[in-house]
Amino acid sequence: MSLSSHLQELKKKHQSLSEAVEAAQRSPGVDDLRIADLKKQKLRLKEEITRLSPQTMH
Repeated sequence: MSLSSHLQELKKKHQSLSEAVEAAQRSPGVDDLRIADLKKQKLRLKEEITRLSPQTMH
């Protein structure tokens, strides 16, 4: 798997987690710990995307 396709896959997972967090926050029966776990997963993905993304020089 190339780096760009890996990044695309990570971005898809990040977007999916974003949607899951939003849905969980709208559902009254969802545990706050579950929401916190989803947010942590989302943050880990975001950090990985940032780490792997090519850095631009200024």
